[in-house]
Amino acid sequence: MADSQLLGILLLAMVAGIILFRLYTVLGRRTGNEREPQDRLRRIEAGASQASSSDKVLALPDRSAKVSEQPDQQDAVAGALADIKRADRGFDVSRFLEGAREAYRLVVTAFAARDREALRPLLSDEVYAAFDAEIHAHEERNETVNYAFVGFSETGLVHAELKGRIAEITVRFAAQFVSSTTDTNGVVVEGDTKAVRDIVDIWTFDHDTRSSDPNWTLVATISGS
Repeated sequence: MADSQLLGILLLAMVAGIILFRLYTVLGRRTGNEREPQDRLRRIEAGASQASSSDKVLALPDRSAKVSEQPDQQDAVAGALADIKRADRGFDVSRFLEGAREAYRLVVTAFAARDREALRPLLSDEVYAAFDAEIHAHEERNETVNYAFVGFSETGLVHAELKGRIAEITVRFAAQFVSSTTDTNGVVVEGDTKAVRDIVDIWTFDHDTRSSDPNWTLVATISGS
């Protein structure tokens, strides 16, 4: 009897540990060294263009982000990451990239499913507005987006910067997935129902290094092809 009770406790502890790990790996985790909560600053991006080309795997809204093109880009990124690490002792590049990939999967999947509730906490106000407008356009046309994520062929950092206490990191995602948009009659009006397609997206995330909230926010996107 005692052995069965002990086994039950161990199983519950394992399940709880897995759930907590999943929560903390989505763009950050608490370290115990956080400062008092601060209001998250939002960067306002000028202008937005809607992507609608049939060559796109998934027509995500474009919130243009500035990407560094300086010759010593790798050194500049490394230096900025070191600055971010000094400002936020809990920051870890590998964990950030893992969280960024998870956030990418969550965002594109939620966008295709028109899941505004899932999108809202991951996006800045401006990016959310752009995504919401695109979802609304699909709804007005009574279109259905069918989406299946395949995987990443490449993920890498292309820009990093510490602006005061706001850390900003831009990530290049080379992703593969199957996506199509159908009308009310089930006719494909965009994409392909079977072909695996490639797309490159460049997304910028920011984070208040003094905030007790460990999560990063998507503040700008560039949709590639």
